[in-house]
Amino acid sequence: MSSRTVGILTLLVGSALAACLVGCGPTSESGDSGSKETGSKSGGVSGSLTIDGSSTVTPILAAVAEEFSKTHPDSRVTVGTSGTGGGFKKFDAGEIDISMASRPIKQEEIDKAKANGIDFIELPVALDGLTVVVNKENNWVDHLTVAELKKIWEPGSKINNWKDVRPGFPDVPLKLYGAGTDSGTFDYFTLAIVGKEKASRTDYQASEDDNVLIQGVKGDKGALGYFGFGYYEENQDDLKAVAIDNGSGPVAPSVRSVVGATYQPLSRPLLIYVSTKAMETNKVVGAFMEYFFANGSQLVEEAKFIPLPKEVLDVVKKHFDERKTGSLFKGAEVGLGIAEILKRETGG
Repeated sequence: MSSRTVGILTLLVGSALAACLVGCGPTSESGDSGSKETGSKSGGVSGSLTIDGSSTVTPILAAVAEEFSKTHPDSRVTVGTSGTGGGFKKFDAGEIDISMASRPIKQEEIDKAKANGIDFIELPVALDGLTVVVNKENNWVDHLTVAELKKIWEPGSKINNWKDVRPGFPDVPLKLYGAGTDSGTFDYFTLAIVGKEKASRTDYQASEDDNVLIQGVKGDKGALGYFGFGYYEENQDDLKAVAIDNGSGPVAPSVRSVVGATYQPLSRPLLIYVSTKAMETNKVVGAFMEYFFANGSQLVEEAKFIPLPKEVLDVVKKHFDERKTGSLFKGAEVGLGIAEILKRETGG
């Protein structure tokens, strides 16, 4: 089963499923960080770890969790998918150990966490280029300008036919597919394209499940949608990516254009937020993160996402090792590359 077909993915690990169900460390009934047991007769740490949040980031953390379980067979890792906003709600309430996000944490989310005694370490884990896609049979569009996308997606838009997008486009009904409103992808796309977060027309097929969007675009010749680059990569035989013109000519989404920050304004970091309380009380969390730093780049790539450049990953690892808390981001900083943002970390 593809890792991307998971709505809520639970990885139960152990020598055998039945043994794990009986013997794994318990999760807290109150939503605390789980078992404090760290010893394991079979090697590694034991206990439980809960992760939730962005559907875009889920395949990465699910892949890490699956491999982590092989070296820590007495641990139980649960990876859920509630969307970025849903993940932060659980994180702020102390219900999960790690929150996955496809946009930086907002100030109101920071305030809610602080009110509940939750502090966090913010860690970029991969790069992404939000990819605008059309049906494979669409032979009239190879690029769109940001202005054209805004005209399509802005609140109150009446653009329902391709002929109204650009002179010369055919008379074909336009059907839109996009992220659900609790998704960080929705927040980032609306800010980057419309100019205001959450500003969007509402008459489109919305879903936090990217596979629903993929199937929708695949089944409709006039469709247009957007989701993370990794999902496009996995389905590129059935979809067509659209280059984006931000004023300097069309640029297609690719590893090179995302890492080089030339694919704008839709390049973005993917992040996780690790509870410092969980780090202190549950050694599974620390072991999981150490495993990520040792193996994450390969697993990110295998999950069809874009690994952080080594120099960026080194800064992120230092950030984690020193347990630096708080956010480096000033909201979803559209158009700013991850290397520029992390210069704040080093004072460069």
